[in-house]
Amino acid sequence: MSNPPVLVLATRNAHKVQELRELLAPLGLELKTLADFPQAVDVAEDAFTFAENAEKKAVEQARALRHWTLGEDSGLVVDALGGAPGPRSARFAGPQATDEQNNRKLLAELEGVPEEKRTAAYVCHVVVADPQGQVQARGEARCRGRITTSPRGTAGFGYDPLFEIVEYHRTFGQLGPLVKQRLSHRARAVERLLPQLRRLLAADS
Repeated sequence: MSNPPVLVLATRNAHKVQELRELLAPLGLELKTLADFPQAVDVAEDAFTFAENAEKKAVEQARALRHWTLGEDSGLVVDALGGAPGPRSARFAGPQATDEQNNRKLLAELEGVPEEKRTAAYVCHVVVADPQGQVQARGEARCRGRITTSPRGTAGFGYDPLFEIVEYHRTFGQLGPLVKQRLSHRARAVERLLPQLRRLLAADS
């Protein structure tokens, strides 16, 4: 890595950028986003798994930008829906769907499903590729919960107002960012990534 080390976050999602900046802060990296690079490419998120989508983002952007790049893909898997919306979580209600539209569709799909069968998990996969597009680190994690019958809370984004952490009897929309940082799928995936990144930094120093 360069000095100071630069890592590009391969996303334009402001919510994800904020979370990733906080989670990666202990490494002291210079974090950039796709907004900093006019030459960033559009990566088709058309893979069947979170891991494949995350790798595509990291590898394709790294090759285009010639920088170390972190690709992330995450979403919701609902047991009663056979794992849907899965990697299509952001586009569940359509290509340009808003969070509210996706939430409404999810509630409609689960109408009549009893509480004990509304189990779900948030899944996150993160991949880091070097400037040549070779994968050098990866991490994946899940956060189990269940889907409520109506939105609760205004914190977070995506399906957070519907995703209840059963032990807390609160949704991510109610728990707020500090608790979410400790419990979330993204926090746990990055936690598994950090030791790998530290080794890469040490080897490059």
